[in-house]
Amino acid sequence: LGSNYEMQRKSPAEMGKIIIYEHANFQGYSREFTSDIANLKNVDWNDCVSSVKVIGQPWVAYEHLNYTGKLLVLEEGEHSFVGPEMNDKITSLQLITENLHHPQITLYEHAHYQGKSRVIKEPTNLARGYDNDKISSHKVQRGVWLLCEHSDGGGSRYLARECEHLPDYNSASDLSTYHLQFSSRSRWADVMMIAEAPCVGLR
Repeated sequence: LGSNYEMQRKSPAEMGKIIIYEHANFQGYSREFTSDIANLKNVDWNDCVSSVKVIGQPWVAYEHLNYTGKLLVLEEGEHSFVGPEMNDKITSLQLITENLHHPQITLYEHAHYQGKSRVIKEPTNLARGYDNDKISSHKVQRGVWLLCEHSDGGGSRYLARECEHLPDYNSASDLSTYHLQFSSRSRWADVMMIAEAPCVGLR
């Protein structure tokens, strides 16, 4: 409880910052942010990020404005290259403000939290167990989790935030925002925790 209270008291500037660079290996022009920015174009900096430094809490970089499109989770440290998928494509940035200690997510076999359930507290490769391709809803108790289409963290990704209850992957507007394609059951293969970081993978 104490750690949660301390997190709530902190301002974004106290929680962390991100420094973005025009070129790889921290070269070229740079810009520092301590709070969310929905459209880098508004600060004359759009689609020209190749490397990043993160201090404190993790950040999420998005392909499109208003935190949509492909996403990249950037944990504390120096990222000399954001990767070919996101290079010169980052348009919005969001600071993760949740307390990342003791993360927990519950995955359900069917929509509306029905069927078999599994409580996850650490990065888990779902492709190795009976869960593969059988997850249709979830509830996040604590922390932030990255749901990945493939067990190596690749493919489509979805960020599940603390206290989020998602009753049906097939009808969730949040998932359609990322242009994810689902059959009657989801295809998450891996679950990762964020920063103390979670990711869950499906195949």
